[in-house]
Amino acid sequence: MALHTTRTFQTLLKLAFAGLLGASLVAGEVGAEQKQPSPGSAKAIFGSVSLPNQGTAQPYGFYAKGCMSGAVALPVDGPTWQTMRLSRNRRWGNPAMISLLERLSRDAAKSDGWPGLLVGDISQPRGGPMFNGHASHQIGLDADIWLTPMPAHPLSIEERETLPFTTMLQKNAFLTINPNVWTESRARLLMRAASYPQVERIFVNPAIKKKMCDTWTGDRTNLGKLRPIYGHDSHFHIRIKCPPGSTACKPQAPVPADDGCGRPLAWWFTKEPWAPPKPPKPGTKPVKPREVMVSDLPNACAAVLAAPSVDSMQAATFGGAPGAPAVAPMAVVPAAASDEALPDIGPVPDDKPSGE
Repeated sequence: MALHTTRTFQTLLKLAFAGLLGASLVAGEVGAEQKQPSPGSAKAIFGSVSLPNQGTAQPYGFYAKGCMSGAVALPVDGPTWQTMRLSRNRRWGNPAMISLLERLSRDAAKSDGWPGLLVGDISQPRGGPMFNGHASHQIGLDADIWLTPMPAHPLSIEERETLPFTTMLQKNAFLTINPNVWTESRARLLMRAASYPQVERIFVNPAIKKKMCDTWTGDRTNLGKLRPIYGHDSHFHIRIKCPPGSTACKPQAPVPADDGCGRPLAWWFTKEPWAPPKPPKPGTKPVKPREVMVSDLPNACAAVLAAPSVDSMQAATFGGAPGAPAVAPMAVVPAAASDEALPDIGPVPDDKPSGE
C-alpha cells in the first residue's frame, strides 16, 4: 500500500510538472484565452496611456493594486543593459527602481561575470493593472530580469520582440535545475540583486531557490529574500521597498529573518501547490469575477490619469538618455511565449498560500 501511495504521488508530481512546463513554454496560448478588457476597465484605460504624467514621482497603493505618478523610463540601451519587448511600453518605473536596475547592471558586470542585463517588464507609463502578464507591477517598484545574459551586440527591435526565453528547468523532471544551463554567474547575479537594502524580495522558481539553498557557499544573509513562486524559471522578479517619503505607498510585510530554505521551501516540492482548486460545494452559486475599475484603485489614480503628459518619451527617460526607437505601443499587448505571460499567482506571490 505504501509503495502504491508513493508511486501515485510521484505520478501526480510528474503530471503537475508537465502541465507547468507546458504552460511556461506555450504561454502564448494562455494569453490568447484571456478575455479582452472592457473599454472602461482599469486595464483598458491604463494600458492605452503612452506617456507618464507630469508631476513628482510617487507610488500610490499596493504593488498589485495601484498606480504611479512621475514615472521615468529605463533607457533602451546602456553600457550594461538592454530593454526587451519594446512594443509593450512597460519600461517605466519609479526613479528608485530605474536607478537600482542601472546599478545592478554595472555591479554584476564588474564583479559577478555577468555581461549585462536584459530587462523585461517594469510598469506601464502610469502603472496600473496590465492586460496580461502580471497581477503586480502596478506602482513602478517591480521589475523582471531575464536569466539570459546580454549579448555582445545591440539587439535589433525585432530581436528584442522575438528572442526566446531560456528556462532553467530540466525537461521532464519535476522542479529540477538543468545543469547544462545553470551557471555560477546566475547565482552571483541573484545574490548581488538581493544584497541591496532597498530590495525587499526576489521571486524565483522553487527549483532555483532550492538550487541556491543547496549550493550557495557565500554570505547567506540575504538568501531569504529569494522567494519561491510559480513560473519565474527564465527570469527573476525584483521588488523594492516603498521609497522614503512615499506616504501613499502601501508596503508589504517583510520577509522572515531566516534563509527561507526550510519548511516553506519544502512545501513547494509536495503535491499541494500544484493541485487543482477544490470544486465548490454543491448548491454554491458561482461568483463571476468582476473587472477592476479605476474607482477600485486608490483615489489618486484618477487624478494621475487625468494629469497632462510629459512632452515626450525622451524627456521622461531616466538620466536624459535617448528614448526608444520608433515602436508603436500596442493597445492590447500580445502574450509572449514564456512564463512572462503567466499571471502572478494571487495578489502577492509568496512561498505558500495565505493563512498557512
